[in-house]
Amino acid sequence: MPERPSAEEIRKWHRWFAVECNNVAWTLAERPDRSEAEDTEMLSVAHASLHHWRQVGTEENAALGEMLVAQVYALLGHGAPAMRYAVRMFDWVTANRRPAWEVAFAHAVLANAARAAGKRALYAERYRSAAELGAGLKPEDKAIFGATFRLIPPP
Repeated sequence: MPERPSAEEIRKWHRWFAVECNNVAWTLAERPDRSEAEDTEMLSVAHASLHHWRQVGTEENAALGEMLVAQVYALLGHGAPAMRYAVRMFDWVTANRRPAWEVAFAHAVLANAARAAGKRALYAERYRSAAELGAGLKPEDKAIFGATFRLIPPP
């Protein structure tokens, strides 16, 4: 039987998988032309990333993991789970002093979750806020934000 890895090795692997799964999920989420298999992979790795962050990450890591899961559910048209993750993430981001790009993303993802859930007023309100906040971002943050925001149709 192989030797059990140390606690430090396990933490290192959790972190590695959290980052890798996060990167795969966001890459897929930013593609408008995913296949059904890619949609399945996107959802699986988004949840995997969140799981690994919850093992070794901070509250911020968990909130950003929930942001990703919310966005993925919204992209797939699953409004109820999208809203569950988006509201929890939005509440955390807005209750803490977070960077401007995180706040803009929080508004955008909540808008997309509300769209998927058929909550028109919330969708329109958060979409407008996301657009305004996104316009004020630094150029490098604006480019990253835009890759996600462009996939959320205007109300």
